[in-house]
Amino acid sequence: MKLSELLQPSAVKVVGKLTSKKRLFQDLGEVAAASYGLDLNGAINSLQERESLGPTGVGHGIALPHARIEGLERVVGAFFKLDTPLDFDAVDRQPVDLIFALFAPAESGVDHLKALALVSRTMRDEKTCTKLRANADAATLHAILTSIPSSKVA
Repeated sequence: MKLSELLQPSAVKVVGKLTSKKRLFQDLGEVAAASYGLDLNGAINSLQERESLGPTGVGHGIALPHARIEGLERVVGAFFKLDTPLDFDAVDRQPVDLIFALFAPAESGVDHLKALALVSRTMRDEKTCTKLRANADAATLHAILTSIPSSKVA
């Protein structure tokens, strides 16, 4: 599995200021609906339901919200770089500015976990995060994320 298989260029955005997680999930749902044909309300509700189980802010300014969606055929993703970090109840109590959301089929056990592990490894790489934070162009962000050799994130 590669990030280029999960992430369409249209699902990468640079976002100014968000006021809440709820607004973030709304925006992520809109991007997922437009890029992958997901049901907007289903995507938003699934993200909020998962987040209610525990925050998906993993520390170092990174959040990995994820949700299972009925009717989805494969795992897909959306990436947001926030100009203004958002309080996310992260494990290290730091606000987040890099958000990689995953949407997986309701019945995808292993594929969902593999995708989450791939994204997690990618976002733990300090050099990758530095490059992402230094760029404000969505096409460049997509290129950074999808050009990482599999061996580097494995």
